[in-house]
Amino acid sequence: MIPKQPPRDGQSGFLYLPPYRIHGLSVAGEHTTITVPEMGVTFDMGQCTRASLSSDIVALSHSHMDHVGAIPYWFSQRFFQKLEGGRVVCHPETVDPLRRMLASWVDVERQKTPYDVVAIEPDSNIPLRQNIDLRAIETRHTCPSLGFSIIETRHKLKPEFLEMPQSELRRIKEGGDEITTRTEIPLIAYTGDTDRGDFLERDEFAKARIVVTECTFVDEDHRSRARVGRHLHLDDIAELLGTWEAEHVVLVHLSRRTLLSEARERIATLGDDAERIHLLMDHRTNRRRYEAQLEAVADPEPKSG
Repeated sequence: MIPKQPPRDGQSGFLYLPPYRIHGLSVAGEHTTITVPEMGVTFDMGQCTRASLSSDIVALSHSHMDHVGAIPYWFSQRFFQKLEGGRVVCHPETVDPLRRMLASWVDVERQKTPYDVVAIEPDSNIPLRQNIDLRAIETRHTCPSLGFSIIETRHKLKPEFLEMPQSELRRIKEGGDEITTRTEIPLIAYTGDTDRGDFLERDEFAKARIVVTECTFVDEDHRSRARVGRHLHLDDIAELLGTWEAEHVVLVHLSRRTLLSEARERIATLGDDAERIHLLMDHRTNRRRYEAQLEAVADPEPKSG
């Protein structure tokens, strides 16, 4: 008897949520790697995807194998492809263990691949682009963990100065008075693996335009499993949707024991909020959505000739 063909290796999920693309693989306990190419950031590195190689920064939520296992390969591939730089930022308690892991590969491979692993303290920022920073937020998992928010900072002239000439504004500014107000606009937030907590209601998550969140469990009978493993359940997401203003909420890290059809059915019970939710690994639904986006921007006029 001829054996069955093996199952295909995981296909990357893809969503275009204008103006951002969300690429990634995410199955609970197997691998999670989420890339936002427009920001040059990849969240976690459970498998080195092609999209992730273009990221200058990997922001690690925590140090479980399915989130860090591909870090040595990511550094190696970037070095092999002559990509400059490349940095992993992580919880301060994770830095030394990761450096030891990477150092051990020198003896294994008989070559020295450069790497850069640095701590990012909770509530601190690192710059990504002009006026755009990555902020770490402490979360709660079974090991030290962080969530992240990509935040744009804008400065607006205070109302009382709007009608003043530039020469007068310069004089006031040189005198030491602040003439602008600083506004933070969270663009994309990533929860990482985490238990439910008030930290998920901070503005970095609540005001983000896109939230990428783990949702390991969907079945109503699995709430206790979620609590034991310090993971989020769909019921937690339903509750958070009342706080999160995001136009798009992307669910990742779904357990393989949950069928996509079951997840869709449970999400549909959330009413109007269901329209905001996307399953990153629901390839069929996401492909239809992308095809509809392509049709929407296609030239409606037939081309002559």
